[in-house]
Amino acid sequence: MTDAAVNAAEYAVEVAAVDKTFDTRSGTVTALEGIHLTVAPGEFVSLIGPSGCGKSTLMRLVADLDEPTSGAIRVFGKTAKQARLDQEYGIAFQQAGLLPWRTVAGNIALPLELHGVASAARRDRVAELLDMVGLSDFADRFPDQLSGGMQQRVAIARSLAERPRLLLMDEPFGALDEMTREKMQAELVRISGETGAAVVFVTHSIPEAVFLSDRVVVMSPRPGRVAQVVDMRLGADVSGGARASRDDALREERSFFEMVTAVREALHGAPVAGARGVETR
Repeated sequence: MTDAAVNAAEYAVEVAAVDKTFDTRSGTVTALEGIHLTVAPGEFVSLIGPSGCGKSTLMRLVADLDEPTSGAIRVFGKTAKQARLDQEYGIAFQQAGLLPWRTVAGNIALPLELHGVASAARRDRVAELLDMVGLSDFADRFPDQLSGGMQQRVAIARSLAERPRLLLMDEPFGALDEMTREKMQAELVRISGETGAAVVFVTHSIPEAVFLSDRVVVMSPRPGRVAQVVDMRLGADVSGGARASRDDALREERSFFEMVTAVREALHGAPVAGARGVETR
């Protein structure tokens, strides 16, 4: 989605001239330099780039888990700190981070408990989320009784517990096998569509970024900069129609392979020889 498409609506995320440096024993390390980025409400944006380019650092800055050295970050028009205090976003990491002594329902309910939601409302919301992620029959199970994909679904449900308008996801499917990963991608497409939340998604996988995203932000090697933003033109998008349906059939379409190639070339800074659609990490 372009800036013009947002018009007067506030951005879900606005990053303006952000730099981030770290002091180390060997000197100052510049992790991010001159980052400008906007994400519209309801938009799905992926961040991709080589290891160490600052993708996760940028995510942490948006989440107010760290502070920029210079520049400004706004989340729905608020400072990152205020957005965190107002629970404007949910966050999910590569590791599900579930509490092993709590059931599935108990893990999902945790943020609601911490913010004093009444027990009846809490039960209703947990039941709604369990249904959304397809785990209603597993409410009383414990994390060690679940597969990796199921654990990630619990983590996603927990991140959505307080109905955030923004979901921040840092390689949430990185540890999953390829078949489970593709299923989780389809689940995430469905969930983001149902909730209407904007999503900022960090990944190393080009096909994953293409499948999920409205736009893919390609970052340069450290110091991380926005090298290129690639609009995803898939299926009906190519002819100016509605947003393409993100289903397994999309992975076999010519437009999908073309977008994978476009992101690969943006990452490498030049046309890349190789098999069509093959993932380059």
